[in-house]
Amino acid sequence: METISTELLAGNRRALARAISVVENGGEEATQLVQALYQHSGQAHIIGVTGSPGVGKSTLVDALITECRKEDLKVAVLAVDPSSPFTGGAILGDRIRMQGHTLDRNVFIRSMANRGHQGGVSLATYDAIRMLEASGYQVIIIETVGVGQSELAIAQHADTTILVLMPGSGDDIQAIKSGIMEIGDIFVVNKGDLPGANKSASEITASLELNHFQTSWRPPVILSIAETGQGIDELWQAAKAHKQFLVDENLLDQRRSLRIRAELSEIVADIARRNLQNCMESDQVRTILSKIVGREIDPHTAARDLLPTLLAGSI
Repeated sequence: METISTELLAGNRRALARAISVVENGGEEATQLVQALYQHSGQAHIIGVTGSPGVGKSTLVDALITECRKEDLKVAVLAVDPSSPFTGGAILGDRIRMQGHTLDRNVFIRSMANRGHQGGVSLATYDAIRMLEASGYQVIIIETVGVGQSELAIAQHADTTILVLMPGSGDDIQAIKSGIMEIGDIFVVNKGDLPGANKSASEITASLELNHFQTSWRPPVILSIAETGQGIDELWQAAKAHKQFLVDENLLDQRRSLRIRAELSEIVADIARRNLQNCMESDQVRTILSKIVGREIDPHTAARDLLPTLLAGSI
């Protein structure tokens, strides 16, 4: 682990790729790697890009990379895909749409499986972000699988969340009605050359005006055509303005504190889940199951009694 850490900190891309694989696989090796590199994380602007399948998220991210590179920023993309039910690996391959940046040594693009997480983002994503930050990437874009309202989880990972919609598909109406608008710091109506694009943008803007916001930030609604780059500069400027707003209002640390809280909760639950799977055939659990079946103890009491042992992993 020491060799990987040293090479990663020096900007070695192979070491970075290997480190992300390690944290994806989890286990003690992943824990040691995070422990070694944690102090080098926390500096990047993390941008979440979310929306339904087919709205052009990958093309938009590709155009956003170009804007970042104009400012000589190191950019990384984590494209979080649905998991293969057979291998657990990512299956969409969004990197294909970003091939124009393949030869740029300051751009790193990685597909990650969501491992069945309904929020569209796996627990390993937290640690993959840290690996990228430790390797010096200044902007990290997380593109998530489109799974509707469950995608609210992206807001737990990102400093700035971009919600991508498109006209004529009902996405704009769903956004207005479903409450998913609450996670958006910036709204993009992509494929702005399609009929109804201006109408969609106007409806979203009108709906936002009725929202009760917790801060003074008002999410802009941007019309874009990602394939031609139209509106992408405006989007990048809005993302930077949002980050600066969070800093000026002392909200960035608050938002990241909520992220750590969510992660800690997931880690503890994951430890308990894995320990439970490992010990279901143990004598202690068999005894408890027998007592439940015999009505000697109820399932809720049994679960509470088991919890300390599960967290300690000592069954």
